[in-house]
Amino acid sequence: MTESDLRLIRESAGGIAPRTGDLKRIRALRFTTHGFDPAIWRQICDLGWPGLALSEAQGGSALGMAAFCALAEELGAALVPEPLISAALAASGLPETHNAAHLAGTNLILPAWQEQPDSLARTWHCQCRDGRLNGRKCFVVQAAAASSFIVTTAQGLALVPAAGEGVQLSVEKTQDGGHFGTLDFTDAPAEPLSADHGLAIEEATLATAATLLGVADRAFAITLDYLKSRSQFGKPIGSFQALQHRMADLKIQLELTRASIAAAAHSYDQGGTEALRLAAISRAKARASDSALLITRQAIQLHGGIGYTDEADIGLYLRKAMVLANLYGSAASHRARFAALSKI
Repeated sequence: MTESDLRLIRESAGGIAPRTGDLKRIRALRFTTHGFDPAIWRQICDLGWPGLALSEAQGGSALGMAAFCALAEELGAALVPEPLISAALAASGLPETHNAAHLAGTNLILPAWQEQPDSLARTWHCQCRDGRLNGRKCFVVQAAAASSFIVTTAQGLALVPAAGEGVQLSVEKTQDGGHFGTLDFTDAPAEPLSADHGLAIEEATLATAATLLGVADRAFAITLDYLKSRSQFGKPIGSFQALQHRMADLKIQLELTRASIAAAAHSYDQGGTEALRLAAISRAKARASDSALLITRQAIQLHGGIGYTDEADIGLYLRKAMVLANLYGSAASHRARFAALSKI
């Protein structure tokens, strides 16, 4: 992908999720049943975004991770709540018979893969034998909106209807206004699938890092504008050297994160060794998680007392960063994996 191509992708995101738009829609959707707008989700699917990095054989555009990360960054900057990354992850394991409706936005299928907090393990304890699924999955993003779940098991992937027999869903609200679901399966009828989710989870990890970059980038820009407009002692507070130094430090962290994500996406698209690709993804996710939390927390402080109120938009960015920072692995777990892979 050329820089011109990536710029066009970023600009296309502005039609639905402008970086500088107001956040009334985001606020209105917080803590609702689905946590997002199904009509907007269908528009996203009409644009082909869930299949942007998917192979053409699977109904996607095969544009690669650099393109998908550019899109994820823009959606992060706009705090878009629609489950793009989860839907793209699910699409990677679906057969063509199910993927058409999923990618069209008429049948939302979400991945259920995580079994314990902050785990990068790829060993599954859920069991699917003779078309019956047993086990538990947790931290399923926007689970209440799914029509079906694609579940990782010790025997491979399995497709389970959300309203099917033996499926129990409990929901816990998250800081950003969405929710995570915990799924308990008890002899639930399931359709075994032949695909593998391994690399797709890594793609979702990198896309989440890019989303965190977008969140941090926009929070930084909002804070910079605030420092230029807020005055104390007859001058903008952005002219105070101590605050300038703090913003300069945050800008450095932001650009290091941007470079790390770009390098990981390039490595992934160029098809390097698996160890190098996974190490690059872990480096990017660890840095994105740390820098997004640092920048959004500092942004709250730099806004002063108003930054701590729910009415201040800057707080929405901190809430989003808090939810995404540990999704697909915390900074600590990815640093540990990076260290292990660097020895190979």
